[in-house]
Amino acid sequence: MTSVHTYRAEIPVLDAVDVLVVGGGPAGLAAAVGAARLGVRVRLVERFGFLGGNLTAGLVGPCMTSYSQDGKHRLIAGVFADFVDRMVAVGGALDPGGIPSGSAWSGYIVTGHERVTPFEPEAAKKVALDLIRESGSSLLLHSFVVDAIVDGGALRSVVLANKSGLAVQPARTVVDCTDVAAFAGVPTVQGRDTDGLTQPATLFFRVANVDDAAVERWVQEHPEESRLFESIVEPARRAGRYPAPRRGIGLYRTQEPGVWRVNTTRILGVDGTDPWQLTRAELEGRDQAHALMAFFRAELPGFADAKLLDTAATVGIRETRRIVGEYVLTLEDLTSGRDFPDTIALAGYPVDIHSPLGAGVGTDGLVEVANVYRIPFRCLLPTKVDGLLVAGRCLSATHEALAAVRVMPIAFAMGHAAGIGAALAVRDGRAPRQVPAESVRDELRRQGAILDVG
Repeated sequence: MTSVHTYRAEIPVLDAVDVLVVGGGPAGLAAAVGAARLGVRVRLVERFGFLGGNLTAGLVGPCMTSYSQDGKHRLIAGVFADFVDRMVAVGGALDPGGIPSGSAWSGYIVTGHERVTPFEPEAAKKVALDLIRESGSSLLLHSFVVDAIVDGGALRSVVLANKSGLAVQPARTVVDCTDVAAFAGVPTVQGRDTDGLTQPATLFFRVANVDDAAVERWVQEHPEESRLFESIVEPARRAGRYPAPRRGIGLYRTQEPGVWRVNTTRILGVDGTDPWQLTRAELEGRDQAHALMAFFRAELPGFADAKLLDTAATVGIRETRRIVGEYVLTLEDLTSGRDFPDTIALAGYPVDIHSPLGAGVGTDGLVEVANVYRIPFRCLLPTKVDGLLVAGRCLSATHEALAAVRVMPIAFAMGHAAGIGAALAVRDGRAPRQVPAESVRDELRRQGAILDVG
């Protein structure tokens, strides 16, 4: 940016709502549904023409585990369970309780992949929309936040942009499931403490016409290999013929025969808050996807006749800004399984850091975490601004802790808690940070969330 232009404009003010949820991905979906179930006026704002975020636009899947690491305890239910159960009922997902680690559904990965949830993106779009409409929430698509209006230390309104121009959206409480906090002046941090670098971006894509039996046969004949097609990929990587800066291939079977999700592109050095860098990531990600397809067809068993089915509508970003909240979740919290009086979510997904610099990924030398760990309500509360909660990867956490809690089922759990906290703040006429955590926990339990493990 080389210059600054200042202008003034009169813009319309939309009808005020009790709870405004910004971002219709997993966290925002759960927040809107959870808040609306308490009878407050909720509006959900989403930039795409459909809901789901990384579930749908990002083609990310399967949903990682909603169970403890050993797979014995279900940890995430509530809105997430409603979402999954409805997809299963229409044939658009498989019940995670029957999905073992090390299977094709889990990408043949064992660590952290016990009881994942395979699902179809179109089913996710429809079920998400049904949940929002049935909750009574107002929905505004094709819109995103470009600024925030803070008065007296509290967030009062946001400025929306869409094809109609700009508009002010007042709300008594806001749940940020994207990046509103930064506009509101909340202190944030980004990336690693040492250099600020974030995890690389990935553009998911799907391939069709794969010989499923050939892939399975190769896996059975190579039990010694820790990564899928490792003996094929590693020599190609050393020779400079592998077109992505990572080790191995991430492939996940879908419910459609011959169709697999691919989590293999890797775009390094991307600041997900910079649109120019996001543009580069989109271009580089698609170039990698097409180059990988050529490699797959030439080198991989079962892929000789494979074709590119689709690429995600948007590149997947693992990490951007994190708020400085009333509590900062740490790696030690996850490894010790520390309990908190204000626990609002349980989880078991491991620390999964994809190296910002190259081919490494955290699951290669995974830092052990507790079988069950906990997230406190205070991680959703910024220190400096009232009238605001956050949920999803913008929570208050270290870089290392975020690498575990950034996945979609945990985002659902955080969003559910944030939506309930926002609704209770409105109902009781107080700031979100003044809402008793036990009241949030009681309502979470009433809405089917799990906060205790027997």
